[in-house]
Amino acid sequence: MIIASIRRIFASFRTEEEERLYSRAAFFNLLGFLGSCVLFSFVAQQLSRNPRELAHIARADALLRALQG
Repeated sequence: MIIASIRRIFASFRTEEEERLYSRAAFFNLLGFLGSCVLFSFVAQQLSRNPRELAHIARADALLRALQG
């Protein structure tokens, strides 16, 4: 209830077009966040099916870090 009041106060300082732009930007940011969550979940699921592949990636990463440092 308080959050809605605060939002109305801030919205009153913006035009309808600005409010629409902020709303669209927030919506697409939410879609991007959810999409990245799904992508990371899918990658983690695929890697957990083959633990040897995950170990290979970890070794390759450690080798790259050793070469850079």
